[in-house]
Amino acid sequence: MARRGLFWPLFALPGAVWLVLFFLIPFYAVLSVAFGTVDPIFQGPVPVWNPFDWHFTTMRSVLEQLRPGQVFWTVFVRTFAYVGIALAGCLAIGYPVAYYLARHARRTKALLLVLLIIPFWVSYLMRMLAWIGLLLPDGLVNRSLVDIGLLSHPHGWLDGQPSSVIFALVYGYVPYLILPLFATLDRIEPHLIEAGLDLGASRFSTFLHVTLPLSKQGILAGSVLIALPMFGDYYTNDVISGSPGTSMIGNQINLFFQGGPQRTTGAALVIVLAVLLGALMSYYLYSTVRASRQPVTA
Repeated sequence: MARRGLFWPLFALPGAVWLVLFFLIPFYAVLSVAFGTVDPIFQGPVPVWNPFDWHFTTMRSVLEQLRPGQVFWTVFVRTFAYVGIALAGCLAIGYPVAYYLARHARRTKALLLVLLIIPFWVSYLMRMLAWIGLLLPDGLVNRSLVDIGLLSHPHGWLDGQPSSVIFALVYGYVPYLILPLFATLDRIEPHLIEAGLDLGASRFSTFLHVTLPLSKQGILAGSVLIALPMFGDYYTNDVISGSPGTSMIGNQINLFFQGGPQRTTGAALVIVLAVLLGALMSYYLYSTVRASRQPVTA
Protein backbone atom coordinates (compact mmCIF):
# COMPACT_ATOMS: atom_id res chain seq x y z
CA MET A 1 0.00 0.00 0.00
CA ALA A 2 2.84 2.36 0.85
CA ARG A 3 4.42 1.75 -2.56
CA ARG A 4 1.11 2.51 -4.26
CA GLY A 5 0.89 5.76 -2.33
CA LEU A 6 4.33 6.80 -3.60
CA PHE A 7 3.75 5.83 -7.22
CA TRP A 8 1.89 8.93 -8.41
CA PRO A 9 4.07 11.47 -6.54
CA LEU A 10 7.17 9.83 -8.05
CA PHE A 11 5.43 9.74 -11.43
CA ALA A 12 4.91 13.52 -11.24
CA LEU A 13 8.41 14.22 -9.87
CA PRO A 14 10.19 14.73 -13.25
CA GLY A 15 7.59 17.28 -14.32
CA ALA A 16 7.82 19.08 -10.97
CA VAL A 17 11.63 19.21 -11.21
CA TRP A 18 11.34 20.52 -14.77
CA LEU A 19 9.03 23.35 -13.67
CA VAL A 20 11.33 24.29 -10.78
CA LEU A 21 14.44 24.36 -12.97
CA PHE A 22 12.99 26.10 -16.02
CA PHE A 23 10.23 28.30 -14.59
CA LEU A 24 10.58 29.12 -10.90
CA ILE A 25 14.34 29.66 -10.92
CA PRO A 26 14.35 31.85 -14.09
CA PHE A 27 11.37 33.82 -12.77
CA TYR A 28 13.21 34.40 -9.49
CA ALA A 29 16.18 35.61 -11.55
CA VAL A 30 13.86 38.12 -13.26
CA LEU A 31 12.67 39.29 -9.82
CA SER A 32 16.28 39.69 -8.72
CA VAL A 33 17.03 41.86 -11.76
CA ALA A 34 13.83 43.93 -11.40
CA PHE A 35 14.55 44.66 -7.74
CA GLY A 36 18.30 44.86 -8.20
CA THR A 37 20.69 47.70 -8.91
CA VAL A 38 22.70 49.03 -11.84
CA ASP A 39 26.49 48.87 -12.05
CA PRO A 40 27.71 52.50 -11.89
CA ILE A 41 30.66 51.86 -14.21
CA PHE A 42 29.48 49.37 -16.83
CA GLN A 43 25.80 50.38 -16.56
CA GLY A 44 24.69 46.75 -16.49
CA PRO A 45 22.03 45.27 -14.19
CA VAL A 46 23.25 43.79 -10.91
CA PRO A 47 20.82 41.14 -9.60
CA VAL A 48 20.08 41.16 -5.88
CA TRP A 49 19.30 37.61 -4.79
CA ASN A 50 18.42 38.34 -1.18
CA PRO A 51 14.78 39.54 -0.99
CA PHE A 52 15.57 41.56 2.14
CA ASP A 53 17.99 43.69 0.10
CA TRP A 54 15.69 44.35 -2.86
CA HIS A 55 15.32 47.89 -4.21
CA PHE A 56 11.90 49.05 -5.38
CA THR A 57 12.91 52.22 -7.23
CA THR A 58 12.56 50.76 -10.72
CA MET A 59 9.25 49.07 -9.94
CA ARG A 60 7.82 52.30 -8.52
CA SER A 61 8.92 54.14 -11.67
CA VAL A 62 7.23 51.55 -13.89
CA LEU A 63 4.02 51.67 -11.86
CA GLU A 64 3.97 55.47 -12.06
CA GLN A 65 4.19 55.23 -15.85
CA LEU A 66 1.24 52.83 -15.84
CA ARG A 67 -1.11 55.65 -14.86
CA PRO A 68 -3.51 57.00 -17.52
CA GLY A 69 -1.73 59.24 -19.98
CA GLN A 70 1.73 57.80 -19.30
CA VAL A 71 3.78 55.84 -21.84
CA PHE A 72 3.35 52.36 -20.37
CA TRP A 73 -0.38 52.93 -19.89
CA THR A 74 -0.69 53.61 -23.62
CA VAL A 75 1.29 50.50 -24.51
CA PHE A 76 -0.70 48.26 -22.15
CA VAL A 77 -4.04 49.59 -23.41
CA ARG A 78 -2.89 49.08 -27.01
CA THR A 79 -1.76 45.53 -26.20
CA PHE A 80 -5.07 44.60 -24.56
CA ALA A 81 -6.95 46.13 -27.50
CA TYR A 82 -4.90 44.23 -30.10
CA VAL A 83 -5.17 40.95 -28.19
CA GLY A 84 -8.90 41.41 -27.58
CA ILE A 85 -9.67 42.16 -31.23
CA ALA A 86 -7.39 39.36 -32.45
CA LEU A 87 -8.99 36.92 -29.99
CA ALA A 88 -12.47 37.90 -31.21
CA GLY A 89 -11.30 37.39 -34.79
CA CYS A 90 -9.87 33.97 -33.94
CA LEU A 91 -13.17 32.95 -32.32
CA ALA A 92 -15.20 34.26 -35.27
CA ILE A 93 -13.08 32.16 -37.65
CA GLY A 94 -12.18 29.21 -35.45
CA TYR A 95 -15.50 28.36 -33.80
CA PRO A 96 -17.43 27.73 -37.06
CA VAL A 97 -14.54 25.63 -38.38
CA ALA A 98 -14.35 23.58 -35.18
CA TYR A 99 -18.13 23.21 -35.10
CA TYR A 100 -18.23 21.96 -38.68
CA LEU A 101 -15.44 19.46 -38.01
CA ALA A 102 -17.09 18.14 -34.86
CA ARG A 103 -20.75 18.04 -35.95
CA HIS A 104 -20.89 17.79 -39.74
CA ALA A 105 -17.60 16.61 -41.26
CA ARG A 106 -17.66 12.84 -41.64
CA ARG A 107 -15.55 11.32 -44.37
CA THR A 108 -13.39 14.45 -44.65
CA LYS A 109 -12.82 14.91 -40.89
CA ALA A 110 -9.42 13.20 -40.84
CA LEU A 111 -8.23 15.11 -43.92
CA LEU A 112 -9.37 18.46 -42.53
CA LEU A 113 -7.66 17.78 -39.20
CA VAL A 114 -4.42 17.02 -41.02
CA LEU A 115 -4.74 20.30 -42.93
CA LEU A 116 -5.19 22.12 -39.61
CA ILE A 117 -2.10 20.49 -38.14
CA ILE A 118 0.12 21.24 -41.16
CA PRO A 119 0.76 24.89 -40.07
CA PHE A 120 2.41 23.52 -36.90
CA TRP A 121 5.09 21.94 -39.10
CA VAL A 122 6.23 25.36 -40.31
CA SER A 123 8.04 27.84 -38.08
CA TYR A 124 5.79 30.63 -36.84
CA LEU A 125 8.45 33.16 -37.77
CA MET A 126 8.67 31.76 -41.31
CA ARG A 127 4.89 32.06 -41.71
CA MET A 128 5.08 35.69 -40.61
CA LEU A 129 7.96 36.41 -42.99
CA ALA A 130 5.90 34.95 -45.85
CA TRP A 131 3.31 37.69 -45.30
CA ILE A 132 5.88 40.39 -46.05
CA GLY A 133 6.01 39.29 -49.68
CA LEU A 134 2.23 39.19 -49.83
CA LEU A 135 1.70 42.63 -48.26
CA LEU A 136 4.36 44.59 -50.14
CA PRO A 137 3.10 47.49 -52.30
CA ASP A 138 3.55 45.28 -55.37
CA GLY A 139 2.63 42.08 -53.53
CA LEU A 140 -0.17 39.67 -54.30
CA VAL A 141 -2.65 41.23 -51.84
CA ASN A 142 -2.36 44.76 -53.21
CA ARG A 143 -2.36 43.60 -56.84
CA SER A 144 -5.48 41.49 -56.27
CA LEU A 145 -7.37 44.26 -54.45
CA VAL A 146 -6.46 46.81 -57.13
CA ASP A 147 -7.42 44.42 -59.94
CA ILE A 148 -10.89 43.78 -58.52
CA GLY A 149 -11.43 47.48 -57.82
CA LEU A 150 -11.48 47.47 -54.01
CA LEU A 151 -8.40 49.73 -53.95
CA SER A 152 -7.48 52.51 -56.33
CA HIS A 153 -3.79 52.29 -55.44
CA PRO A 154 -1.61 49.93 -53.37
CA HIS A 155 -2.12 50.18 -49.62
CA GLY A 156 0.80 50.44 -47.21
CA TRP A 157 0.04 47.32 -45.16
CA LEU A 158 3.59 47.23 -43.77
CA ASP A 159 3.75 50.94 -42.87
CA GLY A 160 2.89 50.56 -39.20
CA GLN A 161 -0.77 49.66 -39.68
CA PRO A 162 -2.56 48.32 -36.56
CA SER A 163 -4.90 46.32 -38.81
CA SER A 164 -1.94 44.45 -40.31
CA VAL A 165 -0.63 43.53 -36.85
CA ILE A 166 -4.05 42.31 -35.69
CA PHE A 167 -4.57 40.35 -38.91
CA ALA A 168 -1.15 38.72 -38.49
CA LEU A 169 -1.98 37.75 -34.90
CA VAL A 170 -5.25 36.17 -36.03
CA TYR A 171 -3.52 34.30 -38.84
CA GLY A 172 -0.73 33.08 -36.58
CA TYR A 173 -2.77 31.90 -33.61
CA VAL A 174 -6.14 30.73 -34.97
CA PRO A 175 -4.95 27.11 -35.54
CA TYR A 176 -4.10 26.87 -31.83
CA LEU A 177 -7.70 27.82 -31.01
CA ILE A 178 -9.46 25.46 -33.39
CA LEU A 179 -7.99 22.23 -32.01
CA PRO A 180 -9.14 22.60 -28.35
CA LEU A 181 -12.51 23.88 -29.57
CA PHE A 182 -12.87 20.85 -31.82
CA ALA A 183 -11.95 18.50 -28.97
CA THR A 184 -14.61 20.05 -26.73
CA LEU A 185 -17.36 20.12 -29.36
CA ASP A 186 -16.59 16.56 -30.43
CA ARG A 187 -17.15 15.31 -26.86
CA ILE A 188 -20.66 16.77 -26.57
CA GLU A 189 -23.12 13.89 -26.47
CA PRO A 190 -25.37 13.92 -29.57
CA HIS A 191 -28.40 12.91 -27.47
CA LEU A 192 -28.23 16.25 -25.63
CA ILE A 193 -28.65 18.10 -28.91
CA GLU A 194 -31.33 15.67 -30.06
CA ALA A 195 -33.20 16.23 -26.80
CA GLY A 196 -33.35 19.96 -27.48
CA LEU A 197 -34.69 19.35 -30.99
CA ASP A 198 -37.24 16.82 -29.69
CA LEU A 199 -38.51 19.39 -27.19
CA GLY A 200 -39.41 21.72 -30.04
CA ALA A 201 -36.40 24.02 -30.08
CA SER A 202 -35.09 25.22 -33.42
CA ARG A 203 -31.56 24.34 -34.50
CA PHE A 204 -30.37 27.85 -33.70
CA SER A 205 -32.06 27.79 -30.27
CA THR A 206 -30.56 24.37 -29.56
CA PHE A 207 -27.12 25.66 -30.51
CA LEU A 208 -27.58 28.78 -28.37
CA HIS A 209 -28.88 27.01 -25.26
CA VAL A 210 -27.20 23.59 -25.48
CA THR A 211 -24.10 23.49 -27.69
CA LEU A 212 -22.69 26.92 -26.85
CA PRO A 213 -22.92 26.56 -23.03
CA LEU A 214 -21.42 23.05 -23.21
CA SER A 215 -18.51 24.36 -25.28
CA LYS A 216 -17.74 27.21 -22.86
CA GLN A 217 -14.76 25.41 -21.34
CA GLY A 218 -13.30 24.77 -24.78
CA ILE A 219 -13.72 28.45 -25.63
CA LEU A 220 -11.98 29.46 -22.41
CA ALA A 221 -9.20 26.90 -22.84
CA GLY A 222 -8.55 27.93 -26.44
CA SER A 223 -8.70 31.63 -25.54
CA VAL A 224 -6.17 31.18 -22.74
CA LEU A 225 -3.96 29.07 -25.01
CA ILE A 226 -3.63 31.85 -27.60
CA ALA A 227 -4.12 35.00 -25.50
CA LEU A 228 -1.22 34.32 -23.11
CA PRO A 229 1.44 34.12 -25.86
CA MET A 230 -0.18 37.05 -27.69
CA PHE A 231 0.48 39.32 -24.72
CA GLY A 232 4.18 38.50 -24.81
CA ASP A 233 4.47 38.38 -28.60
CA TYR A 234 6.95 40.85 -30.05
CA TYR A 235 8.24 39.30 -33.28
CA THR A 236 4.87 39.48 -35.06
CA ASN A 237 4.80 43.24 -34.54
CA ASP A 238 8.49 43.59 -35.42
CA VAL A 239 8.09 41.68 -38.68
CA ILE A 240 4.76 43.11 -39.87
CA SER A 241 5.04 46.67 -38.57
CA GLY A 242 8.14 47.63 -36.64
CA SER A 243 6.56 51.00 -35.88
CA PRO A 244 6.57 52.53 -32.36
CA GLY A 245 2.94 53.44 -33.00
CA THR A 246 1.95 49.75 -32.91
CA SER A 247 4.37 48.70 -30.16
CA MET A 248 2.97 46.13 -27.72
CA ILE A 249 4.18 45.30 -24.24
CA GLY A 250 6.27 42.41 -25.60
CA ASN A 251 8.08 44.85 -27.88
CA GLN A 252 8.78 47.15 -24.93
CA ILE A 253 10.17 44.29 -22.84
CA ASN A 254 12.37 43.14 -25.72
CA LEU A 255 13.58 46.72 -26.30
CA PHE A 256 14.54 47.25 -22.67
CA PHE A 257 16.35 43.93 -22.45
CA GLN A 258 18.52 44.86 -25.40
CA GLY A 259 20.66 47.32 -23.54
CA GLY A 260 22.30 48.38 -20.33
CA PRO A 261 20.55 49.60 -17.21
CA GLN A 262 17.14 49.48 -18.85
CA ARG A 263 17.07 45.72 -18.33
CA THR A 264 15.81 46.36 -14.82
CA THR A 265 12.85 48.21 -16.36
CA GLY A 266 12.25 45.30 -18.73
CA ALA A 267 12.28 42.86 -15.82
CA ALA A 268 9.81 45.05 -13.91
CA LEU A 269 7.48 45.06 -16.93
CA VAL A 270 7.72 41.26 -17.05
CA ILE A 271 6.52 41.09 -13.45
CA VAL A 272 3.63 43.50 -14.05
CA LEU A 273 2.56 41.51 -17.12
CA ALA A 274 2.88 38.23 -15.20
CA VAL A 275 0.61 39.56 -12.44
CA LEU A 276 -2.05 40.64 -14.95
CA LEU A 277 -1.93 37.34 -16.82
CA GLY A 278 -1.93 35.45 -13.53
CA ALA A 279 -5.24 37.12 -12.67
CA LEU A 280 -6.72 36.04 -16.02
CA MET A 281 -5.36 32.53 -15.54
CA SER A 282 -6.85 32.36 -12.05
CA TYR A 283 -10.29 33.13 -13.48
CA TYR A 284 -9.86 30.34 -16.03
CA LEU A 285 -8.82 27.83 -13.35
CA TYR A 286 -11.72 28.90 -11.11
CA SER A 287 -14.16 28.54 -13.99
CA THR A 288 -12.75 25.11 -14.86
CA VAL A 289 -13.01 23.84 -11.30
CA ARG A 290 -16.55 25.18 -10.93
CA ALA A 291 -17.60 23.57 -14.22
CA SER A 292 -16.13 20.23 -13.19
CA ARG A 293 -18.36 20.22 -10.11
CA GLN A 294 -21.53 20.71 -12.16
CA PRO A 295 -22.54 17.42 -13.81
CA VAL A 296 -24.15 17.61 -17.23
CA THR A 297 -27.72 16.37 -17.23
CA ALA A 298 -29.87 15.53 -20.20
